[in-house]
Amino acid sequence: MRPPLLAVAVVLVLAPRVGAQEPAPIQDNSFLIEEAYNQEARVVQHISAFLRASDGSWWSAFTQEWPVFGQRSQLSYTVPFLTGGVGDVALNYRLQLTGPAGRLAVSPRVSLLLPTGAEEQGGGGAAGVQLNLPASVRVARRLVTHWNAGATLTPGARPAFAVGASTIWEVRSRFNVLLEVAWSRPDDAAELFINPGIRWAHTFANGLQIVPGIGVPLGIGPSRRQTAVFLYLSLEHPF
Repeated sequence: MRPPLLAVAVVLVLAPRVGAQEPAPIQDNSFLIEEAYNQEARVVQHISAFLRASDGSWWSAFTQEWPVFGQRSQLSYTVPFLTGGVGDVALNYRLQLTGPAGRLAVSPRVSLLLPTGAEEQGGGGAAGVQLNLPASVRVARRLVTHWNAGATLTPGARPAFAVGASTIWEVRSRFNVLLEVAWSRPDDAAELFINPGIRWAHTFANGLQIVPGIGVPLGIGPSRRQTAVFLYLSLEHPF
């Protein structure tokens, strides 16, 4: 019996190539979870993300990450866009405490939140500070986990907290399957989502790497009946 064409295509894409050395695995951000890998020296990354919720609302963000005299320190900024306009811009600093090579990477981040977004659209209404502690742990040859714990502090508002984790299955070094869990309490109500997704990488001879991805956040517990589609695109290149 002739095998299905789709099954043949999947086998050809995912099967390892005999005699070929696989490139280094993708070390990018997960979709809802921050991975603990700073930018390599003289490499800049541009990240675009877009989320469309089942109620018709949407959110997007653009982030640009720059190494500072090497991989130990990283500066970046994030500009979020909401259904009603621009959100609070974040200026970020990350310190590579351990890693990125080896089994464990830890890279704490501190961010200054600028009050550029309207309060009715989710803006803080005042300058704030966000702290996050990402840790990345390789638990097997093709399995990596990422862990986050963070808080956002804004004068006159209750602290907001967020924790989460993701598991990355490196089916191939350039094709990953993701599963994320993200919990947050931005105000009086908590939110809890799981997000299955995939991402893949295209690397070019000039050093440019393009990483598209797609996820499907699904609300559980306090966020049940909420669903969304998440689109991700990263461009990374030397400078």
